[in-house]
This record gives sequence, structure tokens and C-alpha cells, in this order.
Amino acid sequence: MASLKEVKERIASVNGTLKITSAMKMVASAKLHKAQELIEGMWPYEQRLSRMLEEFLDAYPEMDSQLTAERPVKRVALVVFASNGSLCGGYNANVVRRFREWVEQNLILGKENLVIYPIGKKIEEAVRKAGFTPAETFGRLADKPDREVIAQLADRLTKSFLDGDVDRVDLLFHHFKSTATQDLVLRTYLPVDLSQVRQKEVSSADYVLNYIVEPSPNAFLRTLLPTVLRLKLYTALLDSNASEHAARTMAMQVATDNANDLLQDLTIMYNKSRQQVITNELLDMAGGSME
Repeated sequence: MASLKEVKERIASVNGTLKITSAMKMVASAKLHKAQELIEGMWPYEQRLSRMLEEFLDAYPEMDSQLTAERPVKRVALVVFASNGSLCGGYNANVVRRFREWVEQNLILGKENLVIYPIGKKIEEAVRKAGFTPAETFGRLADKPDREVIAQLADRLTKSFLDGDVDRVDLLFHHFKSTATQDLVLRTYLPVDLSQVRQKEVSSADYVLNYIVEPSPNAFLRTLLPTVLRLKLYTALLDSNASEHAARTMAMQVATDNANDLLQDLTIMYNKSRQQVITNELLDMAGGSME
């Protein structure tokens, strides 16, 4: 059995760790509250606007945008979201593992034809370790989502797709569902997918596009397309940010619970050791008096 001094030192050490994990949980929880408000306010708006765009493009086939056209994939881009820091459970590890799977699936195109845009220092490190040079880096965005910066990235990705520099753009990020659940999703950003709208049209004979378009469909489309694409990318960033804080909150909660359990076990061990020392001293005293 460990000595009283050793057990006491371990109790002090665990108490110190407990204070750190509790403080980190409180900070992460406060950040999560703000991030959750942002994504829960943005998500329904982005979903409705995206559906409006898809329905509009499907209803006007003569205006079939280049952004909806699928073509043979020779060069593909990936925007992948992770965090700058650690201590958030399996959040970053899951992103890195899925990124490696994506690379393996697309490696047939050639390494030079895989264009990676990492957002977050952890995934940037993984991208470099995998032998890729990031097209651009956006470490700051992982901590402080910036609508203007992400809009500029969306515009560059759109231009690359329209110019034929890339034939598909994918997004890899965590979708925030609750504090305990964040789903890692891989979605096609470009070309714009109309399959869900067309499936809805086939399944419902009463499907009618009920929009009055002013001043003209062309003018409306020129405004709506870049707006939706920028919003999709910004929503993915907010989703990832909220998921990171949720994962860190849960990780620190688990660490705090484990520290409390360990502290309880060490306290019992300390009391048993102290009781044993006192018992031994009493026995020694009793033995001495009998002599």
C-alpha cells in the first residue's frame, strides 16, 4: 500500500487537475452557448434559401447554370474544417481519419489533382503530414468565424469551378446536433445538387414553383447563386465551430467526472492507510505496555 505522503501528494495533484478541467469546461460551455445561438439561427435560413435556389434552377431548365452541371471529375477540391486547439475528445481525430479516407478514395486522380483548403491548425498539420501543400490556410477562422473571409473563399471556389480548374468541390465538417452529438459529414459543395428537388417533383404531382420573380429570372439568379454559396460555406464554418465547443465541453465534463471519481478513491485509500498507521501504533503501544 502507498505511504500516506504519496497518497496525499496524489490527492493534491488530482485536485489541481480537477480545478483546470472544471475551468476549461466552464469556458467551453460559455463559448458553446454563443456558437449554438449562431448556428441555430443560421441553419434554417440557409436550408430554406438553398432549397429556393434548387427549386428555381430546376423550374427553369433553359437557365441551367454552369454551377449545376456535372462533368467528368479530373481535379477535385476539399474544404475541411477542424480546430486550432486540442482537448476536445475525438473531434480532430475523426476529421483527420475521414480526410485520409477521402484522399484514398480520390487518389486515383493523382495527388497533384487534389486541392486542399484546411481550416484549423490541427487539420493543416495533418494535410502537410499527408504530403500536401494547402492551397490556402485559414487558421484564424477556426477560432473566430469571419463572414467576409469565408465569402471571399466561396467566391474563389466558385470561380475555380466555373473556370474548369476543379470539377468538384467537397466540404468536410462536423454538423452540430446537440452538446452530446456532432455528426461528421462530407457534402458536395459544387456542382449544386438538384436531385432532392427533382425527387420531390416526381413524388408530388401538385409540385408548383410558387415564386414571382422580379425584375427577371436571370437577374434574380445572378444575385441568389453567390449569396447561397457564400451562406453554405459560412454555415459549415459555424456548424464546425459549435461542434468543437460542444466536443470540448463534453471532454472536460468527462475529465472532471473521472477526476472526482479518482479523488474519491484516493481519499478512501488515504483514510485506510491512516487508519492502518494508527492501528499499528496502538498495537505497538499495547505491546510495549505488556512488556
